Amino acid sequence: MDRIYCKSSESMEEVPDNSVHLMITSPPYNAKMEYDEDLTLEQYRALLYTVFKETHAKLVTGGRACINIANIGRKPYAPLHSYIIQDMHTIGYLMRGEIIWSKGPHTSTAWGSWMSATNPTLRDVHEYILVFSKESYSRPKGESTIQREAFLECTKSIWSIPPAKRIGHPAPFPIELPHRLIQLYSFKHDTVLDPFCGSGTTCLAAKQDERHYIGYDTCEKYVEISRQRLALLL
Repeated sequence: MDRIYCKSSESMEEVPDNSVHLMITSPPYNAKMEYDEDLTLEQYRALLYTVFKETHAKLVTGGRACINIANIGRKPYAPLHSYIIQDMHTIGYLMRGEIIWSKGPHTSTAWGSWMSATNPTLRDVHEYILVFSKESYSRPKGESTIQREAFLECTKSIWSIPPAKRIGHPAPFPIELPHRLIQLYSFKHDTVLDPFCGSGTTCLAAKQDERHYIGYDTCEKYVEISRQRLALLL
C-alpha cells in the first residue's frame, strides 16, 4: 500500500487478491495525445479489458470500480463508455450507475459546419463516470467520512466540476472528482487503486481523505510527478 509502481497494470502481482476496496481511474483516451500509444479500438479495448479483469481479482467482495471516460471521434463517433460497459459486464462486474461529469463552458470551435445543416458537430461538455461493484452491491459497514450535504450532492447523477489545470500531464482530472468518489464509495483507511494514475490525482485524494493508495503508470515522468505531489503532504 501507499506506493506507485512504474509498470503496466495489466499484471498487478504486487497487490494481493481481494485487498482493494475502490478503484478510480481515467484511462488514456487513445486519441493521438502525447501520452497515448495510438492503439486500434480493438487493441485499446483489449488493454482495458485485461486491466479491469486484473482489478476485479484485486477488489474485495462489494468493492467498487469507477471509470472516468470520454467518448471520442466524429467520423465516426466512438461511444467508448458503451463499449466499456459491455466489457465490464463480460468480466463479471455489477453496474451501479453512471455519473455525467459536466465540465462547464466549452471553448472548442470544432462545431463542423458553422450555422449550417451541412455537417454540424456536437461539442462535448461532459464525460462519464461509470460505477461498478464486484459480486455484491453492498459492503460490511466501516467508518464513513462523508458529510450530509456532500452525500446529498454526490448521490446526484450529474456533477458540475470545472476541468483541472495541467500539472505536468496533458489531461489530469480535477481532484474534486476522486474526492467525491472516495467519500461516497469507501470507508476510512480503505485501499484505493488507480491502474492508470498519471500525475497521481487519485492517490493524492486518497491520502488527503485518510485512505491508502496504490497507483500504476508506465511513464517514469508521471510516476515521479505523482511521488513529488504526494511527498508534499508529508
